[in-house]
Amino acid sequence: MILAGLNLFQVLSLSVVGLLLLLTLVAAWRGWVTRREAVTWSTLWIAAGGAILFPNITSAVAKRVGIGRGTDLLLYCAVVVMMVGFLMVYVRLRRLRREMTLLVRHLAIRDAIQGEKPASLDREP
Repeated sequence: MILAGLNLFQVLSLSVVGLLLLLTLVAAWRGWVTRREAVTWSTLWIAAGGAILFPNITSAVAKRVGIGRGTDLLLYCAVVVMMVGFLMVYVRLRRLRREMTLLVRHLAIRDAIQGEKPASLDREP
């Protein structure tokens, strides 16, 4: 059995990755995430489980691409993925701010044309 040769870290890590995979599948089933997101995250969890279960594979891949250790390869990949994620969040935040600015501007112009007070000034303190 494959589990007999695993150390404590591998057992705990595989348990966490398995739980994350299960949560991803449940989220997809309930419609909380799109199918594309579920496939992406599931692939990530399965790849992480494979790297934990067979750490020599990451070392072999690292050596093929000119990196000394599998750990370094995983670290470099994680940094690149995080930077892409940060960029995507930043772009989305900028777009939402722009949309909010345009909406508030539209409402202010509409209220000025109609001669209404802004909604926040209608209330008595």
